[in-house]
Amino acid sequence: MPWIYALVGVLVGAVIGFAISRFTAPDYKKQKKLYKDLETAKFELEQQKQELTDHFAQSAEMLDSLGKEYTKLYQHMAKTSSELLPNIPEQDNPFAQKVAQQKAAASADESLEDAPKDYANGATGLLREEKKEYVDAPEPTEEKKAS
Repeated sequence: MPWIYALVGVLVGAVIGFAISRFTAPDYKKQKKLYKDLETAKFELEQQKQELTDHFAQSAEMLDSLGKEYTKLYQHMAKTSSELLPNIPEQDNPFAQKVAQQKAAASADESLEDAPKDYANGATGLLREEKKEYVDAPEPTEEKKAS
């Protein structure tokens, strides 16, 4: 019979402990709501970062195409100015200097694409199809054999 009293005491103690912990601990629902709000804010932040990345990528493409269009327009103006005003001196033509500078820059860019000067011409080393020459070394003399 004493074990029944012990069992009832343990059950009553568990119920009282649970009730006290629920009343003294911070509200569980509030913690759960804060955690949910945190996860929502993290998700929204990631979405905003992705949208910002997409925006800048699209803006970069648009700026690139805009630059190309301005270059085409400038080249057109330079070409037509020299065609429509063939007798105008070069110093009076505002496009002549820029066209010369662009041609010089383009030729400099093309020269940079050439192979470096230290590259060998053709295949070298193991992949070359020519047979290697073997040079016979002179026979060692008696003095060199002794030492």
